[in-house]
Amino acid sequence: MKFNEKLQKLRKEKGMSQENLAEILDVSRQAISKWESGQSYPEMEKLIALSNLFSVTLDSLVKDNNIQTDSDNTISEPFWANRGTYYEYKSKKALLGLPLIHVHIGRGFRKAKGIIAVGNISTGLISIGLLSKGLISFGIISMGFIGIGAFAIGLLLSIGSISIGTFTLGALSIGMFSVGACSIASHIAVGDYAKGHIAVGRIAKGAKTLIDNSPNHDFSFIKASDIREAIHSQFPNMWGCIVDLMAFFFRN
Repeated sequence: MKFNEKLQKLRKEKGMSQENLAEILDVSRQAISKWESGQSYPEMEKLIALSNLFSVTLDSLVKDNNIQTDSDNTISEPFWANRGTYYEYKSKKALLGLPLIHVHIGRGFRKAKGIIAVGNISTGLISIGLLSKGLISFGIISMGFIGIGAFAIGLLLSIGSISIGTFTLGALSIGMFSVGACSIASHIAVGDYAKGHIAVGRIAKGAKTLIDNSPNHDFSFIKASDIREAIHSQFPNMWGCIVDLMAFFFRN
């Protein structure tokens, strides 16, 4: 096996793109492409770097024989890249065409996409990142079926400083059923300021209002039974689990 074939094989086994490898070695992507096509050959400094990165002996990398691992080389998956400016790991196992785990974090717009994705920008079944999208997402800005973050949008549940969704919990909470300092809901709103069909708060606006007159504004004067009665009067067909959930925030 020739050098260019070995390089391509080792790179793919690491789950790296030509761009990834180019950034690690501080060369252009075109240089990697030429090495892998056999059009050119890296200088000794880059050969040593490749040997260290892929944990193989230098002799076996450059000579036309089988690749031999270097037992004295401690670099292994997952790998640190580009002298610590970013970190990326991609599992070899995949599901539905996506790696089970993809981690890609560091300076710049590092994107991760996998069943479990962790990145500056992440997309996955479970995603964690500065900007995250997924079934369950955690991030500074998170969007998903369940979203948790500073700014969260959740189709079912969202929790964040600013939260938007069906069930929402946050400083500013907007949804069908909302709990927060400032709460706005189409059905039930609970908060210091609450606006909804049923509104529960120190300042409450809605078709049915429950005003919090407790000295510490801790809703101690409003009981769970009051909430249940208000919901049954306005939404007689409301699911019991939702009634129980909204009553959970109040004393029996």
